[in-house]
Amino acid sequence: MQAPTGVADARLMGLPSRQVAGASTTRRLFVIYAVVSLVPVLLLGTVLLALTHRQATQRGLAEGASEARLAARASVAPDLRDQPVTRDLLPSEERALDRTVAQAAHNGVMLRVRVRDLTGKVVYSPEHLGIGSFDEDAATAARGSTVTRLTWLNFDAVDAGAHIALGPRVVEAYTPILSAQSSRPIGVLEVYLPYAPIQRDIASGQQMLAVALMVGLLVLWIALLGVSASLSRRLRRQADANAYLARHDTLTGRPNRAQFTECAERAVAAATQPRPAAIAVIDLDRFKEINDTLGHANGDRLLVALAERLSGCVRDEDTLARLGGDEFGVVLSGVHGPSEAVEVLSRIRAALTDPFVIDDLPLTVEASVGFALAPQDGADIGTLLTRADLAMYVAKRQHHGVVHYQPEHDQYDATTLTLIAELGHAIRDDQLVLHFQPKVDVRSGRVKAVEALVRWQHPVRGLLYPGAFLPAAEQTELVEPLTRWVLRTAVRTLPAIDPTGELGVAVNISARSLARATFADEVIEVVADSGVSPERVILEVTETALLSDPPRAAATLTALSEAGFRISIDDFGAGQTSLGYLAKLPVSELKIDKAFVLAMAGDARNAAIVRSVIELGHSLGFTVTAEGVETPDVLAGLVAADCDLLQGYLLGRPSDAEAVVGLLNLELRSLLSRADVS
Repeated sequence: MQAPTGVADARLMGLPSRQVAGASTTRRLFVIYAVVSLVPVLLLGTVLLALTHRQATQRGLAEGASEARLAARASVAPDLRDQPVTRDLLPSEERALDRTVAQAAHNGVMLRVRVRDLTGKVVYSPEHLGIGSFDEDAATAARGSTVTRLTWLNFDAVDAGAHIALGPRVVEAYTPILSAQSSRPIGVLEVYLPYAPIQRDIASGQQMLAVALMVGLLVLWIALLGVSASLSRRLRRQADANAYLARHDTLTGRPNRAQFTECAERAVAAATQPRPAAIAVIDLDRFKEINDTLGHANGDRLLVALAERLSGCVRDEDTLARLGGDEFGVVLSGVHGPSEAVEVLSRIRAALTDPFVIDDLPLTVEASVGFALAPQDGADIGTLLTRADLAMYVAKRQHHGVVHYQPEHDQYDATTLTLIAELGHAIRDDQLVLHFQPKVDVRSGRVKAVEALVRWQHPVRGLLYPGAFLPAAEQTELVEPLTRWVLRTAVRTLPAIDPTGELGVAVNISARSLARATFADEVIEVVADSGVSPERVILEVTETALLSDPPRAAATLTALSEAGFRISIDDFGAGQTSLGYLAKLPVSELKIDKAFVLAMAGDARNAAIVRSVIELGHSLGFTVTAEGVETPDVLAGLVAADCDLLQGYLLGRPSDAEAVVGLLNLELRSLLSRADVS
């Protein structure tokens, strides 16, 4: 028995080792991402801290400028009695400034003070240092601006440009001394303010901001890692899911065509003559009816249940896959010849005999199986699958269940495949033509009906007969539009051939068309549109078409018969129609297979078979037609056997509508005298 699906699939795909390797790779990439992503976060933090420090410095200088303006307005300007500094200060003014400076120094508000005139020259200094010296920043301040900078105070040297980092850090400010009356500058105050109090105040807020910033960046980094980890897991799961879907059927969970091909290639590579590998194709019979009747949802449920049941019928080393639609593929590794392959595949097919309960409705499913062996039947998977398909179609047509490919099954070559590819265009582009062959009534000697036979006027290969393209077309969906074209053209041409309304026209119906539930309605509609009476239309169905789906065939033929169409069984005797089943069908004509007719003149047994079929048909109330009438001896034997209608080259070859009109008024004797039997 097969291992559970998950185990088998893991073994086929090598998932455990791949998942371990994938998880290890994911972790390694995630660590690399975490480290790499930390670098820009740290850089961002550094830049933000630098910007914060710069803003703090600017804030300190702004506070220093504000204190300098306050000192100039509230303390220095009153000491100067609101007079411009354009002269040497009076002793009273100097004493007042000394008191102000001393008080400010005592309170630690100002560390050093100078007063300059509007040209920037020092006119007052408590230490009497630098009197008369000039400073450009003071000249700028004299024009109404406050100039500030951070510097280091040197208690020993106070001349401009002599600042040495020996004292505390201070805010050096130059601010205009404004008149209280006119608000115009009367001088410039040069003041050195302690920076430490300002720095402490700013540092406290800056520290809190830095901590908040770093915590925020850390949280952001952790959040990014979390999002990245989540995305990484989701992407990994999605990648695993995509890898699974790329190799498995989404409906049944079984391996799909891609994985089936891989498994088949491994099995074929390991196959030997004593232990070949079998490549099989399983196709369900009449699955389309289930879909049409119960709906696609129930059809899908049936496929799931069917796949689950089939998976329990193959060996652990084998593979069961859904190739698409209702088609499954099986790879059997190392079987002991075709007999073991048939045994295993028959067991798989037999598993379908027990009904499936879908929507409380028991359904019985049958399947056709074809297989090919490697290396005997082919060395590559493409060839083996093609030949397994051919064997499957043989199994379906002949109701043999399981069929091993044989060379005679292969009716296809490159030319045929090319023609099939071109046939669709030929139908649409009106490259097809109809020829008509007469069916002569033995008793009256008159033409009673004509059979419509399709030809293809190929633009390159010339006129092609049905044998060149029809057998292959019958294995494809093209046979349905081809059948519709023949029927439509035949009934539209019939009034031109015989305006009297007495002549019938026979049209061949394929097994694929007969199996479609809507076929009867389509035929009735086409004939009704033409204005031809259904009684003039003879639908010829082969025994093989009847046997491909007897219930559906019976229902379709009954509907057509009730609508007035005549039903003929073509090639009678070549198939395996049950006489009991034949009696239940609404048949009005039997056409004896031409193989018996052609051989009856020289073979007494074939002649006996023909006479027996004629008697059987008459006893069942059928009209009997013999096709393949090509010699006078055969004609004489059929007339003696009381056959109803005759068809063959002796009486008239297939020809176009215009030519066949000339045969309608000729009697049997005239046809014999004109017959070209060469």
